[in-house]
Amino acid sequence: MFNKLLPVLGVLMMLQTSGLGAVGCDLNEPDRDVKRFFSEMTSYKTEYFSVKKSGGEKLYELVQQRYGAKFKGLYETIDVPYTVYTVLIGKTVVGYIHGVNQKGKYGGLQVFLALDPKGIIIQQYFQKMTGSYAGKFRDRAFSSQFAGLSLADFIGYDVNTGKIPPKSKLNQIINPVPAAVDDFSAALSGIKKNLILMNIFVFSQKEAGK
Repeated sequence: MFNKLLPVLGVLMMLQTSGLGAVGCDLNEPDRDVKRFFSEMTSYKTEYFSVKKSGGEKLYELVQQRYGAKFKGLYETIDVPYTVYTVLIGKTVVGYIHGVNQKGKYGGLQVFLALDPKGIIIQQYFQKMTGSYAGKFRDRAFSSQFAGLSLADFIGYDVNTGKIPPKSKLNQIINPVPAAVDDFSAALSGIKKNLILMNIFVFSQKEAGK
């Protein structure tokens, strides 16, 4: 009897899950992971943002224009909630952590950035990446290359072709797996998307005094 019920239960679970909609990237273990990037932090707060609530269709179009391509993925809809971790020492904000989902060659990537209060990258981190060479992309030797970069360094990057402007600092980033061009491009695209969203949700608001 129980075995006969399993298919029915499976369908019900699928229907329930599909009704919940997609959610953004959360750290698997926030208490541990935040401390990894900001070892001296004393606390952090978790906030949720969406393009829909931050500015609606007009902002959604602007984000896609800045990104350089239309959003098509399940995790790129206008109402997807994005999780921002604001990190503090006492009452002073010392940085932020934010992740996005990005389509890779063999599956989804979860691209996280630890940023300083001005939006400069402190550390890049793949929480999820599939493929036999994923370890090389997740290695500190690769991720540390992004330290010191900001949104300004990614604006000229073409997410459609993977082309990097001649004078861009991104030309200094070494692909750890030359054969994995698609995932290298996906990594850069994910970081660009992450920085654009953080600019919208956090840094443009700070500049406006909100």
